Amino acid sequence: MELFSIAFAALLGSNIILSRFLGICPFLGVSKKTSNAVGMGIALIAVVTLSAIICFFLDKLLVALGLASYLELIVFILVIASFVQLLEFFLKRFIPSLYKSLGVYLPLITTNCVVLQVCLDLVSNSYNLLQTLVYAVSVAAGYMLVIVIFSHIRSRLDNTAEMPKPFKGNAIALITAGLMAMAFICFSGFSF
Repeated sequence: MELFSIAFAALLGSNIILSRFLGICPFLGVSKKTSNAVGMGIALIAVVTLSAIICFFLDKLLVALGLASYLELIVFILVIASFVQLLEFFLKRFIPSLYKSLGVYLPLITTNCVVLQVCLDLVSNSYNLLQTLVYAVSVAAGYMLVIVIFSHIRSRLDNTAEMPKPFKGNAIALITAGLMAMAFICFSGFSF
């Protein structure tokens, strides 16, 4: 039941985009097309999950060596940057269309505070390996869920002829993100 509670909170109740507003740059930049949103979501799931697992073990090593407070952040950033580079090489080689469509937003996963926040959360919450895995996948899946829903809404809004000129583009996108945050807040009161 504890794992379900962790997953539900990360996926819906405390969705990292809508409750903490982390990862907004790729969220706004990639969400114009649903296929790009799905690709970014899958890429983020891979990076977050693998980074969290490696950071879990590295944190245990750093704590054992007594260096956790000094090197934790630097090591986590190096792990994340390495996984993003591997993902970028993989996509460029095997899925070039997705690589081109993600453009500059793919390397932004490295600086995406979502990935780093997951690694820092697993340390501050003292999660075990299974809890770390559930939390990481749930946060990334929650990111993907929100970005895909947002891309559907944006595509419908972009095709609306009645949209007043001041609201076109990023203005309506930010208003929509705010309304989504208000809608998702209803999940924050659930506890299991």
